[in-house]
Amino acid sequence: MDKTKAKLILLRHGASLWNEKNIFTGWVDIPLSTKGIEESFQAGKKIAHIPIDVIFVSTLIRAQMTAMLAMSVHEGDRVPCIEHPEGKLGEWGQIHSEETRKSCIPVHVAWQLNERMYGQLQGMNKDEMRHKYGADQVQIWRRSFDIAPPEGESLEMTAARSIPYFQEMIVPLLKKGKNVLISAHGNSLRSIVMYLDKLSNDEVVKLEMATGAPMIYTFEAGSWHKDA
Repeated sequence: MDKTKAKLILLRHGASLWNEKNIFTGWVDIPLSTKGIEESFQAGKKIAHIPIDVIFVSTLIRAQMTAMLAMSVHEGDRVPCIEHPEGKLGEWGQIHSEETRKSCIPVHVAWQLNERMYGQLQGMNKDEMRHKYGADQVQIWRRSFDIAPPEGESLEMTAARSIPYFQEMIVPLLKKGKNVLISAHGNSLRSIVMYLDKLSNDEVVKLEMATGAPMIYTFEAGSWHKDA
């Protein structure tokens, strides 16, 4: 029997400046607020004792800031290093010391882990949209599984990119016993939890993902167990 054991940490980014302004953000690249920065530090303290082998982040700065701030208070001495497989930065940003390379934690950036794209709602105030379209319609756009906002993505569409990426790029690392941190977004992480916990469409839309609150799973013998 496979006795490989690994930790998976799912971390929704800390509160952003647009979270505080009650604005739909989606793929707009907005940084953390002061509250979000503090949430990231607190999240880091909660996982500081868990060795981290690999980090995955979305392309959006709020998820990347959260990961880096969380890791800044980690008990380990390895340094997160963002991987750039293509372009001039990838060509010139090479580490030529094997010893130094071993002291780094590779950080992979993936658009597949980005937040749900909210289409024409992006940049719009949520209360103003409720006034314009009705609270029920906005709630459907925000929390239904397969209904997308105008020119945006549904949760089903988000899951169609985040789950395959998780299966193809992250699960193989866990099977090798690597501990993985994913710093991403409410809907991309909700999709992954749907896969891990085998949630139904109705169950996943009710799942709350708090900002800056790590969810920790243990992967052992091919099964997932959520830590208490």
